[in-house]
Amino acid sequence: MNRNKQNKQHGFSLLEILVAFSILSLSLGILLNIFSSGVRTAVLSEDYTAAVQIAESLLARTGVENELVEGELSGEEYEKYNWTISSYPYEVYEQHNLEPPENSTGKKDKLKVFQVIVTVAWNEGEGDENERVVQLNTLKYSFN
Repeated sequence: MNRNKQNKQHGFSLLEILVAFSILSLSLGILLNIFSSGVRTAVLSEDYTAAVQIAESLLARTGVENELVEGELSGEEYEKYNWTISSYPYEVYEQHNLEPPENSTGKKDKLKVFQVIVTVAWNEGEGDENERVVQLNTLKYSFN
């Protein structure tokens, strides 16, 4: 009886090692996929954040650095983000049946209101199907 106990093998069989490596490789593949999708999402989030900051900056400068006029302006930031500022008159008095307010001299000032739309676009990779767009709009005013 002692003899049978001494001949018993200790350790793993080849089949057990192959199964363990298969499970390990599947687990590593899944983990790498999760990490790479997380990195892609972080890069996309960073791009959206930069685009919103550019759009907010352009929106804030419109009507401050130059006079509000009807038309479009366009340009590029960081060699990646293309932007467009569109300004259109917005008829406040006619749409809402309002009278212009009087100023301190008793003269009626006409409020000029413009709808300002800022669009920031960029491409993610090759082709137009990967184009991303952020658009902000607001109303800006000045007195005539």
